[in-house]
Amino acid sequence: MRRRLAVLAALALFASGCGSAEPSSSGGQDEVKVGLISILDVAPIYLGKEKGFFAERNIELTLQPAEGGTETVPSVLSGNQQFGFSNVVTLLLAQAQGLPVKVVSNGTNSTGVDGADFGALMVGAGSAVQSVKDLAGKKVAVNTFQNVVELAVRASALKAGIDPESIEFVKLPFPDMPAALSEGRADAVFVVEPFQQIVLSQGGRALASSYVDTAPDLSVAMYFTSKQLLGENPDLVKRFTEAMNESLAYADAHPDEVRQILPTYTKIGPEIIPELVLPKWPADINTESVAAIAELAEQEKVLPKKPDIADLMP
Repeated sequence: MRRRLAVLAALALFASGCGSAEPSSSGGQDEVKVGLISILDVAPIYLGKEKGFFAERNIELTLQPAEGGTETVPSVLSGNQQFGFSNVVTLLLAQAQGLPVKVVSNGTNSTGVDGADFGALMVGAGSAVQSVKDLAGKKVAVNTFQNVVELAVRASALKAGIDPESIEFVKLPFPDMPAALSEGRADAVFVVEPFQQIVLSQGGRALASSYVDTAPDLSVAMYFTSKQLLGENPDLVKRFTEAMNESLAYADAHPDEVRQILPTYTKIGPEIIPELVLPKWPADINTESVAAIAELAEQEKVLPKKPDIADLMP
């Protein structure tokens, strides 16, 4: 609880210093900055920029990498960036805290297929853990406490019939998780691609597709803006959303081009790229899954109160 409140307090502090969110213009085009993490999930916006979907709508797009999704919220609210990419739990936390964030488009979804998702709860080679039930009293690594990954693992625990509180969660960056398994620093980890493939290559195996356990076809992350920008320049938000939706649809329909663009902005090795399980990129947000994860987050005390999903969604 303290960790979650500390994150929210930091976001509120940044939001209190909001400046103008109005983008500058260059040669008739709006210069737009987007904060996002350099991961597989954001391939559609890189493809959309390359294909000219944003330029066609008079948007000069600058993509600015961030260390984590929580960083993008204060940057967008302060006006340093016009749009951001963040996971659904971070955005629900921001809304519940009263921060003026507004989702503008979908970002990335689970495949919805148990055993074939882009993230999984995994154990290392030779592990005695045979099922999620065996994780009671064990250490499970997540990339961030009390956020979407931990919540997904909690969903798998509940599905398996064990108390999520019986799991000892430890925090590790995704790149450190394969080694943590092999060195015995964690009994299980939740990893996303490409780290899922690394664990598999080391003889590890999946226990559960935790995003699938959380909600059918879970909307894992979304693009958002500030209510200030939406009020000041609704036309820009409309054009960005249209370009983003076209980018999502294109990526979903052209997986080979997704794989081709990954080396341009990630450090994923070329030998792994053909093996990656890609997420789904539907243009439509699965609002039922957002409601389901919000309910679970409130139940597991990740959210301080019930969020106003209608206020957050487009």
